[in-house]
Amino acid sequence: MNRFLRTAQLKISLTLLALFLWLLIPLAADEGLWPYNLVPKDYLAKKYNFKVTDDWLNHLRLASVRFGGASASFVSPDGLVLTNHHVGRGAIQNLSTAERNLIKTGFYARTRQEELKCPGTQLWVLQEIEDVTDRVLGSEKPGMSAQEVLAARQKIIAEIQKEASEGSGLRGQVVSLYSGSMYHLYKYKIYNDVRLVFAPEEEIAFFGGDPDNFTYPRYDLDISIFRVYENDQPLKTPHYLKWKSSPLREGDLVFCSGNPGSTGRLLTYDQLLFLRDVNYPFTIANLKRRQAVLHEYARRGPEQERIALNTLFGVENSLKATIGYNSGLLDKNLMAKKLAEEQAIRKAVAADPELAKEYGQAWKEIAQAQKEYAAIFKEYMLFERANAFNTVYFNLARSLVRSTAQRDRQEPAGMPARMPAEIHDDFEIVKLTDSLKLLREQLPDRQETRWILGDRSPEEAARALISGTRLKDPEFRKQLAAGGAEALNLCNDPMVKLALLVEPISQGVRERYEKKVQAVETKNGTLVARAVFKLKGTSIPPDATGTLRLSFGVVKGYIEDGRKIPFQTNLAGLYRKAQEKNFQAPWSLPESWLKKKAALNLNVPINFVATIDSIGGNSGSPVVNRKGEFVGTLFDGNIQSLPTRFVYEDKISRSVMVHADGIIEALLKIYDARPLVDELLGK
Repeated sequence: MNRFLRTAQLKISLTLLALFLWLLIPLAADEGLWPYNLVPKDYLAKKYNFKVTDDWLNHLRLASVRFGGASASFVSPDGLVLTNHHVGRGAIQNLSTAERNLIKTGFYARTRQEELKCPGTQLWVLQEIEDVTDRVLGSEKPGMSAQEVLAARQKIIAEIQKEASEGSGLRGQVVSLYSGSMYHLYKYKIYNDVRLVFAPEEEIAFFGGDPDNFTYPRYDLDISIFRVYENDQPLKTPHYLKWKSSPLREGDLVFCSGNPGSTGRLLTYDQLLFLRDVNYPFTIANLKRRQAVLHEYARRGPEQERIALNTLFGVENSLKATIGYNSGLLDKNLMAKKLAEEQAIRKAVAADPELAKEYGQAWKEIAQAQKEYAAIFKEYMLFERANAFNTVYFNLARSLVRSTAQRDRQEPAGMPARMPAEIHDDFEIVKLTDSLKLLREQLPDRQETRWILGDRSPEEAARALISGTRLKDPEFRKQLAAGGAEALNLCNDPMVKLALLVEPISQGVRERYEKKVQAVETKNGTLVARAVFKLKGTSIPPDATGTLRLSFGVVKGYIEDGRKIPFQTNLAGLYRKAQEKNFQAPWSLPESWLKKKAALNLNVPINFVATIDSIGGNSGSPVVNRKGEFVGTLFDGNIQSLPTRFVYEDKISRSVMVHADGIIEALLKIYDARPLVDELLGK
């Protein structure tokens, strides 16, 4: 046989093999952050002999809670909600003062009268899901440009959300799935009266601190407990998770119900390259500098440490996560796998004239959009995303400017900036100084940079802006909001003037991003997804969108560097590790845990791992067994799980949970919280 012919046949065979294997990937592992109306029931029945019923799903969905950008669950018929300490820490921090630092000391309300209201905290519960794909995609007309497609979809989505909210008392949110190939309307009930019931001391909630974050074995009681009230009475709900009634064993099937933030498993190869080469390096460098500035501020004294702690936690968590995500994109094997998958589908499309005509250009247009994004990325991040103006005062000023403009254009107003319970001007000056330094370093030749700074140093400019603003005064903000554009334009407040100066720049770069990047990705991402549907249907899960999803896996340890990592850790291991570290922070233990060690059963598990698919936003998610009983709450993943943002694997990647038994043991023996335990156990 001709050598060239044999080579060509070999290439064809390898391509077909790659495509065949790619088509089988969803059948090989428990991958998936599944919308509740797309749960793979047949797969679960075949692999695990578990029949998922609609009643089972509906009960778990209605017991699941969105807590800010994370997750939680109802765990009693009287509205108790359990989540992570680090999810609830913003509310806990807002209830703290210099004299009563609840982050440090913890809190337990022994009676319902002692439960503390959490101003500004909202909990969302998903009531209904409706497929509105035909209505959204039906808004497009033949021959529309990418920008026109985006505008048409946005218009009909706004209408659908408005209709869903009017008269129902629910909040409507249209969710885009499969890169815009499918749209679902989610209807939420929102609870605004939320009260703190229990929070442990941070030393045990975040034992090991940043060094142990995204690691395993772990020993954290990362929980907090709240209660929802309605009409000033504890919420009565039939949909809550009962505590597990049998031991948790390795190999057990478990389910996670939460709100994963975002994954990029359906992104094109060029989109991954943009993240690796442009987005992540900028983000990592910015987070590192913020981390250093916050540590420096925290070293000024105990009160400064308290003020900075919540922000510092968020920065360090984001930094470690982003480095982990990027490690996947720096992995040649992972990128080769993603490239092979894309080449297989593109070759399959190219081989079919009809598919090639409809979908063939999608990948190229997305690639061009990444070049457009790279050209404006710094301006977009610094101005539109406000990385150059890192202070709550700028957020308030921008919110006023934009809500006024939207009102004048008779457009629906966006979400107002959240007003913190406390604002510390010295802290705001430190943050703003650092971000203005970033602006000067990244865009030194921009005229706007010179307008903002003038002859002043970043610190001088920050001090003038913070000391001169009156935005802390709620009455002043109300006057500006009522006065509209005229009041804003005539206002001498320096922070408002800064927001007015920045807005045209932000609008320009935002419009270019929407036209050249977002619109192109929306239109062509839909085409890519449709091409995939031709071959795989919905056997692959959609990327995460910060909305409620169900994932599943098994309780299972793993092998790391030849060492068997156990599926669970216990309280004995907690004390052993603290002793190995000489009880030095961040491995110190609260006084309560030192005094009451003898009362504990040290064999009780505190954390465990499972092959559950998860990502940021799943923090606080309830984990349940086949009976739908609460077995733990997800609070982390190991470091090996971070690249699963792009490619799922379950050989060594694990989600990390607080064990239900450890929660009860601590509440009883350390915190003497018998009434709370009785409520959790249904006694």
